[in-house]
Amino acid sequence: MSDVDLGPKSGALLFNSLKDKNSIILAANPRIALVSKGIFQAARDMDAALIVELARSECDLKGGYTGLNPAEFSRRTNETAREVGFDIWALHADHIGIKKGTPEDIEGTKELVSGQIDAGFTSFAIDASHLFNFQGGDLREELADNINATTEVGRHIEEKMAGRGYGLEVEVGEIGREDESGRVLTSPEEGVTFITALNENGIKPHVLAIANGSAHGNTYDAEGNLIEQVSIDIPRTMAVAKALRDHNLDVRIAQHGITGTPRDLIHNYFPHGDVVKGNVATFYQNMVWDLFKVYEPELYSDIWNWTLETYSEQGKGKSDNEVFGKFSKMAIKQFFDRIYGVGEDTKQAIDALAYAETLVFLKAFNAGGTAQIVRDSMK
Repeated sequence: MSDVDLGPKSGALLFNSLKDKNSIILAANPRIALVSKGIFQAARDMDAALIVELARSECDLKGGYTGLNPAEFSRRTNETAREVGFDIWALHADHIGIKKGTPEDIEGTKELVSGQIDAGFTSFAIDASHLFNFQGGDLREELADNINATTEVGRHIEEKMAGRGYGLEVEVGEIGREDESGRVLTSPEEGVTFITALNENGIKPHVLAIANGSAHGNTYDAEGNLIEQVSIDIPRTMAVAKALRDHNLDVRIAQHGITGTPRDLIHNYFPHGDVVKGNVATFYQNMVWDLFKVYEPELYSDIWNWTLETYSEQGKGKSDNEVFGKFSKMAIKQFFDRIYGVGEDTKQAIDALAYAETLVFLKAFNAGGTAQIVRDSMK
């Protein structure tokens, strides 16, 4: 494959090539980058288009909670793609979160995006879903702050990419937000109103992340036991996708918060094609921690103790398991050198398990052969 370009492809290329192909692109989050090789090997062997991503909280200009800044994350991921020899993948900046919407917040976001573009990112997810006006008179007023912030950052991306292709994801409805009735879901009207307004402002997203019953990270029962996540509202997801199509809006759905969702449910019931991007993040972190229990017990014990000690206040009233599950991600930067310095046998086990688990996700996503569809569309 010496004559093949193994660098990241435009997210737009992947989204446009696969938007109605009855498959979902795996968007894998290697917040512990040791899992990347196994993920790339599985994508190569199934010839499945791949998105590799980290969120702003994980990977900002100061390294986020993973210790990886955009340049370092890009370097490592490109290196893995070359080592494995896989060509159809995009480098995605997930959850470029805008929490306040103040001028300072927007400027800081633009600065991050510029750093991501300089580092070679080819796809971007603007997340201003927290900016929601609960006192708004109608949907357009309720979404106005999200629309304005997304527009401003979207225009900055367009300007900085200077004619190069890129993928664009936007978000309406805060993932995992709850009110007195439970999880708040995005309505079809909300999706249509949001995308229509962005299109009017010249912002043309490829995918829309919606609140459809999922939550980020691990899911626990009342006793603090880790449980499967079966809360994703599939009919609502399909209704939002249909409304977007009915209004001639060329946007598909990005499914966030897949960790814990049974993969047979994804395989048999998810609306592949309506959902074109599926995010898998905490799953891979959990996998590494489970391996460390056996392969690196002393390191695992130190990470466990540090997490419980550091987050005992935030986790008050929760089981130790739940506190660890929710906050151990913050230990990645804290134990960076020890995590990346584990023995070769540990790394081989991570490679093998990440490979096997990713094969199962790609099968559930019906993603086999999608890389060739993308290659064909490039001709």
